[in-house]
Amino acid sequence: MVEVRYVVNDVKSGKTYQKTLEDVSLVGKKIGDKVEGDFLGLEGYDLEIRGGSDHAGFPLRKDIEGPVRKRALLGGGVGVKINRPGMKLRKTVCGNTITVKTAQINLSVKKYGNKALEDIFGKKEEKVAE
Repeated sequence: MVEVRYVVNDVKSGKTYQKTLEDVSLVGKKIGDKVEGDFLGLEGYDLEIRGGSDHAGFPLRKDIEGPVRKRALLGGGVGVKINRPGMKLRKTVCGNTITVKTAQINLSVKKYGNKALEDIFGKKEEKVAE
């Protein structure tokens, strides 16, 4: 099974929370799709897929269709840094569809549930033995 890191952005507080699962329930979904947060333990939450990266670290781009990896000529956006106006670079990026080779998925909260994200993902404080 493939481990996928889910990065959930709390738009109200600006904090992000990570959770790693061996779950492939989002395979076939695209960037911009809305999903329910039940698979992460977020009952009542609605999440939107905002991006991600594959197992080799190449970012997912919304404007490249399908579950492919391409060397695209890019003038800006995700996966490329432009130093001068009008400059374009050919960079390797992934398509907008999540596959089993996707290693990280970025999610943004669109509708909040009853419990706060801080309570669900919050750091567990460890007691120091003296």
